[in-house]
Amino acid sequence: MGLALVAAVVFAYMTILWSLSIRRGDPSFIDAAWGFGFVVIAAVTFVTSADEGDATRRWLLFALTAVWGLRLGGYLLWRWRRNGPDPRYAAMLRRVSGNPHVFTLTRVFWLQGALMWIVSLPVQLGQRTDEPRGLTITAAIGTAIVIVGLAFETTADAQLVAFKADQNNAGRVLDRGLWRYSRHPNYFGDALVWWGLFLVAVVDAPTAVSVIGPIVMTTLLLRYSGVPILERGLRRRRPGYDDYVARTSTFVPRRPRTTSPDQRTS
Repeated sequence: MGLALVAAVVFAYMTILWSLSIRRGDPSFIDAAWGFGFVVIAAVTFVTSADEGDATRRWLLFALTAVWGLRLGGYLLWRWRRNGPDPRYAAMLRRVSGNPHVFTLTRVFWLQGALMWIVSLPVQLGQRTDEPRGLTITAAIGTAIVIVGLAFETTADAQLVAFKADQNNAGRVLDRGLWRYSRHPNYFGDALVWWGLFLVAVVDAPTAVSVIGPIVMTTLLLRYSGVPILERGLRRRRPGYDDYVARTSTFVPRRPRTTSPDQRTS
């Protein structure tokens, strides 16, 4: 019942946002709604699991998810309001042959809602499990990983904003700070958060099933909506990006590789 209720709430949430996107003529605020949606899921689960789950685990999962979702959603909302419609969505809609509103409803809003429900399984299942009570060692480790992930993506986003704010960096590649060690340190931080939430949630066989959440999130970031889309655009717009790719890890931070002269581009 709990999982079905959350699914219904997510369905309603995304349908309402879709109707707003029609009025605005812009669906690209969905990126901000993604972060806020996890807060909605965590809150609904927290309220409806009061008689089921352990209080410590419920509070921990709710609080960690809320901090992550509010930060991410707030940052992306600020970026959307500052920059306007995301050209990626405009390009996507230009390729649609049928009704664009039906497309955005099913392939943008409902699809992201379904993914949101799946990714959030650790938050949902973890809050509904009664035993064991209190903070376990695994939960403590998971909490530490979540905090590291939050710090990582927050720092990476702040470094990117500062870099773009300097007009002298126009057309250049950010390869300082965390971006020296990973081409996508913000995505890496995202993945850490969800693997940490899974460790907080997992206490038995049913909650172990929720491992699908961080697996799906990491796969999305690495194979679909994250790295591939972003890097295709950066390779076209940044002359030095191929050199950056040659020396810098895609995801997991590590020391830059040394590139030979024939690998470098101007």
